[in-house]
Amino acid sequence: MRRLSTGGLNDETSQPRGTTEGGAIVTSDVADVPKLVSELRAAQPAWENLGVEARARWLRRWADWLLDNQERIVAALAADTGKPVVEARIEFTVPVDLVKYSARHAGQWLRTGHPAPPNLLNLMKKTTVAHRPYPVVAVITPWNFPLGLSLCDAIPALLAGATVVVKPASATPNSVIAAIEGWEQIGAPPVFRVLHGPGSSGSALVEEADFIQFTGSTEVGTTIAKRCAERLVPCGLELGGKDPAIVLADADLDLAAHGIAWGALANAGQMCTSVERVYVESAVYPEFVAKLSAHVGSLRRGADVGPLVTEDQFDIVRAHLDDATAAGARIAAGGDTDRGSRWVQPTVLTGVDHTMACVREETFGPLIPVMPVENVEEAIALANSSQYGLSASVWTRDVRRGRAIAARLEAGAVNINDSHANVFFFAAPMDGWKQSGLGGRFGGAESVLRYCRPQTVTAPRAPLPYQRYLLWFPYTGTGAVVLGRVMRALAATGRRRWGW
Repeated sequence: MRRLSTGGLNDETSQPRGTTEGGAIVTSDVADVPKLVSELRAAQPAWENLGVEARARWLRRWADWLLDNQERIVAALAADTGKPVVEARIEFTVPVDLVKYSARHAGQWLRTGHPAPPNLLNLMKKTTVAHRPYPVVAVITPWNFPLGLSLCDAIPALLAGATVVVKPASATPNSVIAAIEGWEQIGAPPVFRVLHGPGSSGSALVEEADFIQFTGSTEVGTTIAKRCAERLVPCGLELGGKDPAIVLADADLDLAAHGIAWGALANAGQMCTSVERVYVESAVYPEFVAKLSAHVGSLRRGADVGPLVTEDQFDIVRAHLDDATAAGARIAAGGDTDRGSRWVQPTVLTGVDHTMACVREETFGPLIPVMPVENVEEAIALANSSQYGLSASVWTRDVRRGRAIAARLEAGAVNINDSHANVFFFAAPMDGWKQSGLGGRFGGAESVLRYCRPQTVTAPRAPLPYQRYLLWFPYTGTGAVVLGRVMRALAATGRRRWGW
C-alpha cells in the first residue's frame, strides 16, 4: 500500500505524490481497501480505551495544527474547487469550530447512563447503558465542500471512539489530504486515514466499513443504502435538495433579495441547501424580482461567485437553463455561460413553472427560478410538491407567522429571514426528509451518538441464591402462580385488574 505525501502541494498536477508505505494517506488501489480497513479495525480498541477526554485532547491539538497551516490548506481548497478565497476560508473554519464545540461536550454526551428500574421486578438489578463506537467509519464526500463535509463528519466519529477513513471526491482531494496529514504530524494514534481514488474506492469502502456516512446524490445514496441493508450495517445519507424560499407580501424585500441571492449563489449554487425555487406573493412579485435581479447583476465573477467545479456539472446547469428558456422562461439577470472556464453567470429566471427541469430537478448551480403565487397556501403546496425535503426558508416581518408556515413545510430545516443559518448551528440536527436522505449531520449529542451502539449491562445489586430466581427452571405450580400474579399486578392499572 502506497502512501501519499502532502508536505507540498503540486500546483501543476493538483495530485499528491507517492512515497513510502504506512502513515495517514493511502492511494487508490481498490485491492488495498480491505487491508486499510483491517489496520483501522486493529487500532480501534486502543483508541476507544483512551477515553473521551484523551480523544478530545488529540482533536484539540489537531485543530491547533490546522489553524497553524490554514493558508496552505485554504489555498489547496480554493485551487481544487475554484471557489472564492473568502468562501474557502469559511469552509476551513467550520470544522475547526466544530472541534472546539464537540470536544467540550463529548464527555457529557458519552457518559454512561443508569436507567431507573421500570418496575418492582427490576429493583434487584443495577443497569448501565454505555455507548460503544462502530469500529471503522467510512466518510464519503463530494466535491462541492470537500474539506468541510469530510472533517465535519469525521470529527464526531473520532470523538465517539471510532476510527475513520475519508474518501474525498477524486476531483478535489488536496485540501482533505493536507488536513488529515496534520493528524499524522502531531503524532496522533493511527486512527484517521484518507483514501484518494476513483468512485470504485468508495464502493470498496462500502463493502468493508462498519458505518457509512455519505454525502452526495440521491441516486448514489440509494445504492449505498441498499448495500448497507444487505450487509446489515448502518448508514447516514445526506443527499440532494431542491430547497424552496417563500417570500410573503409583508417581507422586507431588500433583506429577502440579498438573503435569497446569497442562499442561491454561495459556492456558485453548488450546495445541497441552496435556494433553488422562489415563491413570491404576487402583490410584491414585480418589486422583488427587480431588487433580486439588480443585486444578482452586481455580483463579481471570481470575487463573489466562482466557476462550477466540474464540466459535468456545467453541462447539467446549462441544460436546465436551455430547457427553461426554450419553454418560455425569461432571463431577468445573467444568462452568460462558458464551458471552457465552467462559468455560468448568476441567473434570475422568471416565467418558469413546474414543468421545467430547473424547478423539478436539483440544478446545483447558479440559477434562481422565481414564481408568483396568489397566497401562502399556494406557496406551501408548491414548496411541498418536491421529492426533496432538506431545507427551506420563509421571508416575512412576522416571525410568529413564519414559524407557523415552517411547521407546515416538509423539510428537515427551515430558516426564517435567513439562508443556510442552520448549517452553522452545530447543536441542531441537519437531517433530510423524503429523498433528501436518512439522518444527516450535527445535532449536538446525536452527532456523536449516531456513531455508537448502545450496550446495556445488568448486574445484581445483591447476591441471591439460585432458588430465589422465579423465572428459572424448573417451573413449579406454586412458583408459576406467584410469578404470574406478581407480573399481572405490576402490569395492571387499578386493583380490580390485579387478578388476585
